[in-house]
Amino acid sequence: MTETFQFKLLATDGKARRGEVLMPRGTIRTPAFMPVGTVGTVKAMYLDQVRELGADIILGNTYHLMLRPGPERVARLGGLHDLIRWPYPILTDSGGFQVMSLSGLRKLDEQGVTFKSHVDGALHHMSPERSIEIQGLLDSDIQMQLDECVALPASPTEIERAMEMSLRWAERCKVAFGDQPGKAMFGIVQGGDIPHLRVRSAQALAGLDLKGYAIGGLAVGEPQDVMLDMIDTTIPHMPFEKPRYLMGVGTPDDMLKSVARGIDMFDCVMPTRSGRHGLAFTRRGRINLRNARHAEDTRPLDEESNCPAARDYSRAYLHHLIRANESLGGMLLTWNNLSYYQDLMAGMRKAIEESRFADFMAETQENWARGDVAPL
Repeated sequence: MTETFQFKLLATDGKARRGEVLMPRGTIRTPAFMPVGTVGTVKAMYLDQVRELGADIILGNTYHLMLRPGPERVARLGGLHDLIRWPYPILTDSGGFQVMSLSGLRKLDEQGVTFKSHVDGALHHMSPERSIEIQGLLDSDIQMQLDECVALPASPTEIERAMEMSLRWAERCKVAFGDQPGKAMFGIVQGGDIPHLRVRSAQALAGLDLKGYAIGGLAVGEPQDVMLDMIDTTIPHMPFEKPRYLMGVGTPDDMLKSVARGIDMFDCVMPTRSGRHGLAFTRRGRINLRNARHAEDTRPLDEESNCPAARDYSRAYLHHLIRANESLGGMLLTWNNLSYYQDLMAGMRKAIEESRFADFMAETQENWARGDVAPL
């Protein structure tokens, strides 16, 4: 354990990085995938299971936790870690993306955003200072600046306006965050799909000397090649010695290609949401358990997996659970998916340490392309 926030780069292989984020509540091995615990729970999972699968950190959402149960209540109950029984690091996003995407009525200005709750219609105001205050009341370990995330496609004028606003809000968030030993505030690079705006945003944020940096505003509908181009454009202007977090991404292929470009941290609802809808991620690619071809298939999802959900249950049973809309089906597939995501991260970390990341990437993609073999 450490009393300060530190990032140690342990190995590199090309642009891929193997590192550690050291914090008082634990060490985050990078590349890292952070399961999303939006309202204090990773859907369909016990947090003990999430930890056993290899997660060093989970994500909570400021917007949702602000609405219920409320940050002041969470603080009175001892903070988010005690409330949910997760004594390890927690990252909270700022709430900006959810304000823009979920709230009905909203009014944005220099001071922040006023919005209507999607829960009960009540009006709320979120300023950069209030976002940081809420994250402090939650007692999160990594806090994100409030930013404005613009859905793509958007006009260059709108993208530039939002990027500049986000930079000004980053400065205010830094002041509001102050000095919190052992904790960190990350800035968020914006700029849409316009390279020079991404560069300008990254350079300005680097000048604030924050403890970590994220790339936001991607995985919002743009093609993968656009996302990767923006990563390639942005990475050279992000501090080499600080952790790099790609927000809201993504698929196993997204993460593999992003690690190859120098990204350290990820979060995404995809493995949990997909599991609840019958989609399994495996080393053989995606398997849709809703398909009738699995109705009498006695094979497990992956006989070589360490995860009981992947190894010990037949596809026929999983198919039945999903088609019958039984909760256990979504629970088992979520368990499988989070296991696969953590195994993929562990495989990438090991490959970088052994200077064979390119081979690991090629082998992994080849297995996905080969696909699942139909039963004889």
